[in-house]
Amino acid sequence: MKKAELAAEVAEQANIDAKAAAKAVDATFNAIVNAMKAGDEVRITNFGVFSVTDRPESQGRNPQTKEPITIKAAKVPKFKPGKPLKDALNEG
Repeated sequence: MKKAELAAEVAEQANIDAKAAAKAVDATFNAIVNAMKAGDEVRITNFGVFSVTDRPESQGRNPQTKEPITIKAAKVPKFKPGKPLKDALNEG
């Protein structure tokens, strides 16, 4: 599902126009990103938790030249699904 399709689904389920739904979807994603940039977790009850973890610097190897390379440290997004979401995906 693409973002436009998600917005269309939100518009249909919430009985609002497509432009308002697209703005709501964009605002939701922006709020999640901004919270994660600030180092906060975003907990959505019955859905899951979005968080940020630190990946330390590590050593790797260039697959073409086989030369060792340093992979720099980075912050990476993480999502842990909630039990209701997992249960919904595994229903009969």
